[in-house]
Amino acid sequence: MKYKIILAFSFWTLLFAVSCNRDDISFESPSQALRFSTDTVFCDTVYNQVRSETYAVKVFNDEDKDILIPNISLRDGAGSLYKINVDGKSGFSFDNVALRKKDSLYIFVEIAPTASVPEAIAEDQVLFKLPTGEQKVTLFSVVQDAEFFVETPGNPNVLNGNVNWNNTKAKIIYGDLTISSGSTLNIGAGTKVYFFKNSGMKISTGASLNINGDLGSEVILRGDRNDPKYDTLPKNWNSIDFAIGSTLNMNYARLFGGTNGLQMNQTNATINNTIIHTFQESGIFAINSTIVAKNLVMNNCGNADVTIQKGGNYDFTHCTLANYWDNLGTGNVLFASNSFINENGQTENGALNLNIKNSILWNNKSNAVVLKPTVGQVFTYIVQNALLKYETSAAGFNFTGNPQIVSSIINTDPYFTEFNIPAMNLKPAFDSPAKNKGNPSFAASIPLDILKLSRASSNPPPTLGAYQ
Repeated sequence: MKYKIILAFSFWTLLFAVSCNRDDISFESPSQALRFSTDTVFCDTVYNQVRSETYAVKVFNDEDKDILIPNISLRDGAGSLYKINVDGKSGFSFDNVALRKKDSLYIFVEIAPTASVPEAIAEDQVLFKLPTGEQKVTLFSVVQDAEFFVETPGNPNVLNGNVNWNNTKAKIIYGDLTISSGSTLNIGAGTKVYFFKNSGMKISTGASLNINGDLGSEVILRGDRNDPKYDTLPKNWNSIDFAIGSTLNMNYARLFGGTNGLQMNQTNATINNTIIHTFQESGIFAINSTIVAKNLVMNNCGNADVTIQKGGNYDFTHCTLANYWDNLGTGNVLFASNSFINENGQTENGALNLNIKNSILWNNKSNAVVLKPTVGQVFTYIVQNALLKYETSAAGFNFTGNPQIVSSIINTDPYFTEFNIPAMNLKPAFDSPAKNKGNPSFAASIPLDILKLSRASSNPPPTLGAYQ
């Protein structure tokens, strides 16, 4: 017992002695410049009343002593569109910021424009006032003027009548935006439509969505984050959901980054000169619909670029349907079936008619196209002048000796210029086997490719896909 008492007394005596003899930390004025992880922070493009994500700048003390930075502040002070957090504290100006030798601290930055700010370039600086002189980190962002469509319990967020959107303001959608039955939404060239997480658009029975972009002034439909890294990420928003009897006319649009792109149920759709990519499930999910697609480009969808269920009528001409999906998922280009399992678990069937002409269907798997007919159901198809990835056991149809496969090529790489999503250049290279393999009679009805280059001449024959 005495031994334990002596041991405990010795421990506390030693601890007290060490504590009393600890050297006090002494901070000095900096004698050399600070070092930063970056000298410019490019923030996400943002909209009035919406905060950006948070960006970090790391500040390094390379001196062999502890220093006090006399002042860190935003150049524009309290009037800045930016907000900073220095070493865990928010504000606009910070005095005597301590930084240990050979250590670093974080400055967190975000931009939070108010409703009164017009569309503009937003620029400010984080200033570091030192005895050695002033240093700075530049903050840069684009602020867009925006119109908001917000679904709340008291606001169902419904558009009625004939509604026209133009490119004077970005359109920001929270929750679901619904186009009511019998109404039409017309979206003009250059308009940008942004969806927040778990948001989407619903086109009611008898309603129409008309998207009228142009080359260089495409209509953009995407998630609300503009940082380039989000261009390659799915599930940033939900989908555009078309009810039975709705209509879509889409020309020169870019649609990307959601769960499903166009989700159609007995919908009539015309899709021209459009790029759809990076969806967690399908770029187009169609139930017993009618789709006519020309100069359509698709890539990077988890289940399939195009999923067809319960039949319908589909015509794809001069389309480039690629899929280089690398995450979990089947990564098909096209899946077509007579059957559909409804929300009650019951199987519904429908006749299917599928035409693929002068097109490329290619992926990074062993097989790109899966046809799954149901016994007793009409399932007609023709693949004419196409290039596709094919594997007998997975495709569900025979390639060799099949009268429904005409003048087509299998398992020959189309040599896209650059298939990764940041570049997204699915134009066949000059030595591509897709060159001069198209049928001129199909091209005659689509004389211009997606870049408005002529393909009308029959000598040489047109290139397969959306790009001449």
